[in-house]
Amino acid sequence: MGRRKQNSPRHGSLAYLPKGRAKSVAGRIRYWPSIAADSPRLLGFAGYKVGMGNRYSISDQRGSPIFGQEISHSVTILETPPMIVCGIRTYSKTVNGLQSMAEAWMKDPPKELGRVFSLPKSFDTDASLDVIGKALPDVVEFRALLITQPHMTSVSKKKPELFEVKVDGGSVDSQFSYLKELLGKGVRVSDVFKEGQFIDLIAITKGKGIQGPVKRWGVKTLPHKSRKTVRGVGTLGAWTPHYVMYTVPRAGQMGFHQRTELNKKVLAISKASEGATPKEGYHKYGVLKTDYIIMKGSVMGPTKRLIKLRYASRPPAASGAASEAKPVEVQASAKT
Repeated sequence: MGRRKQNSPRHGSLAYLPKGRAKSVAGRIRYWPSIAADSPRLLGFAGYKVGMGNRYSISDQRGSPIFGQEISHSVTILETPPMIVCGIRTYSKTVNGLQSMAEAWMKDPPKELGRVFSLPKSFDTDASLDVIGKALPDVVEFRALLITQPHMTSVSKKKPELFEVKVDGGSVDSQFSYLKELLGKGVRVSDVFKEGQFIDLIAITKGKGIQGPVKRWGVKTLPHKSRKTVRGVGTLGAWTPHYVMYTVPRAGQMGFHQRTELNKKVLAISKASEGATPKEGYHKYGVLKTDYIIMKGSVMGPTKRLIKLRYASRPPAASGAASEAKPVEVQASAKT
């Protein structure tokens, strides 16, 4: 028998070219799904990556040989302090897409919001809400302006993150009433997501700087007697065309790219207690102080990276948006 040919395709997809650095350390949500709900609700939240651990739970994967048995798998802990609804923004539909119409801000915003932009002396909240109420027939979408509270966590930063979160479900009037009640109040992650639900994660991956084609694309190293280089491609291309094609693996930026992971399962949502943090603390993070969420599997980005959470845009058809997963025990690890 002849020797079996080893197939080793290069790493990475050409669909992500050009692989440049992300503009911001916080990911951007470019799409919001539509859900069939009778009552309005927020479709997103945010948290900070704490680290990884090990968890024991009952398998709910029907058709699997281990269905109903206790299994162990890796998990990722995200600390999710309450977020403040500091504003309301409305959108109308135009030939060029959605266009912002009017917005209303809370009367006494937190001082941390002044680190994001220069705050006026006072917001005329009542007048802004009246303007939105008169323009309700033209409103097609409501979005809440939320800010994070990193000072409540072990993340050593003072500037919060401000971003929009779509409100979906119910009628336009019910969404407006829902946001008026939330304006100026705090929202917890348990008010947005449930245990067993599948959600999407948006964040920026770990940055690795400028790397060569061997590490960046996984190409095979040349023999040590090769002319000029060893950790490079054998050829840059043919005589024609007279330029280097984009498909040729070259050195460049690796990491610090925005990525979206679909259908990550929420295993548990809880509040920080005595047994939530190891004695030595989480590696490079510290101690859990507020609410936290446990996700199944790994999550992109380094420790303390902002992770944005969103309702699943393409939830699994078999299990739906949420499934009943009964956790048994959590064993947190001090290292990521």
